[in-house]
Amino acid sequence: MRLGGRIQASIEVLEDILNRRTPATLALRDWGKAHRFAGSKDRSAIGNIVHDALRQKSSIAWRMNDDSPRALAFGTCVFGLGMRSGKLSADFETDKFAPSPLTKDEVQKLEGVIKLDDAPDWIKADVPEWLWPAFQNNFDEDAVAEGIALAKRPPFDIRVNRINSDPGQAFDALKSYGAAPSSISPTGIRFEPIKHINDRHPNLQSEAIYQTGKIEIQDEGSQIVSQLINAQSGDRILDYCAGGGGKSLAIAGETNNQAEILAFDIDKRRLAPLYQRAQRAEASCVKVIEPPAQNLSTHLGKMDKVVIDAPCTGVGTWRRKPDAKWRLNESALERRINEQTQVLEQGSQYVRAGGLLFYITCSMLAEENEGAVYRFLDAHEGFTLLSAGEVWEERFGTNAPKPWSSDGCSLTLTPASTQTDGFFFAVMEKQ
Repeated sequence: MRLGGRIQASIEVLEDILNRRTPATLALRDWGKAHRFAGSKDRSAIGNIVHDALRQKSSIAWRMNDDSPRALAFGTCVFGLGMRSGKLSADFETDKFAPSPLTKDEVQKLEGVIKLDDAPDWIKADVPEWLWPAFQNNFDEDAVAEGIALAKRPPFDIRVNRINSDPGQAFDALKSYGAAPSSISPTGIRFEPIKHINDRHPNLQSEAIYQTGKIEIQDEGSQIVSQLINAQSGDRILDYCAGGGGKSLAIAGETNNQAEILAFDIDKRRLAPLYQRAQRAEASCVKVIEPPAQNLSTHLGKMDKVVIDAPCTGVGTWRRKPDAKWRLNESALERRINEQTQVLEQGSQYVRAGGLLFYITCSMLAEENEGAVYRFLDAHEGFTLLSAGEVWEERFGTNAPKPWSSDGCSLTLTPASTQTDGFFFAVMEKQ
């Protein structure tokens, strides 16, 4: 496919996402099934245009004075990918699969007659307008910069499994792909964000190093919060909202299988991949506990550490799932806050006296983070908030990038501050 055809395909996919509210992954898959002639580079280019358009939907729409899929696709190519409107016009003339020719008004907009400097802050930050007060409240004068960082392409991170490998060995096997050591996580390896229209990250899942469990795909932020749990040999740890088990496996690697890790989730379907993942990683210390919660009854008040990776809005993952940014609404946020209250109440019952309760989200909103922690503490006098900042310096040193902290105890990792996905981390001790 030529450039014009790729842009037209992007417009069609964006129409499906924005007008019919189809998740981006499904919209791209459906387009691919209906157009099997498209090659892998074509699909990469179309996916990149679509995701970039969704990441920067507000700012592109402002500069185009138009939020249609056509305007977003054109704006992405010019403002985001550095193309020239003249090149687009010339390519369209000789490509029968291209969109209709650019209008004079579109050309003017693409040449920058509308300045982003004049836009409201929520548009500059590419954060939904209704959510901006909460986002700004959390980051104050840095809110725009945090939003801009959250609207950029993400890197591709992997975690080295210390049970059967080591970072040096894994790095040597992957350096030909452009791998680099992570800046904070000692077990992390990073592939920088892709730059060009049809670039894509390496497909490592077909490689022997992945198939033999020596590496796992995991954002550096998720690796870091797993390391902040500071798991020790002999610890009894409950991963209460384990999902696919990424943090359970990371903790197993941290302790070289010398901890007892129970992985539980109220949704049995989320746990399904963990069986094979744990076997591949040789994580023999991970035991999957399927619902109902009654299956955990013998562990009430007995766990050294309980990890709650709570359900949340996923604001911190917007770089990877930009369509979720525009599907989020007030009722979904309220629903997540209620769920967080419930899982904290439920999970805290398994902490022994003197044990630790860890609260983690992939959100960057105070309502889901500090708000959830303080609501829990107000209702449970037997728990005390500890300083996670001290653990951060012990684990990563004083020269590592510093996460956000509104209270000096909890931590918020962000794309701007730590160059990771957004994650919140807090630890409480049961008296």
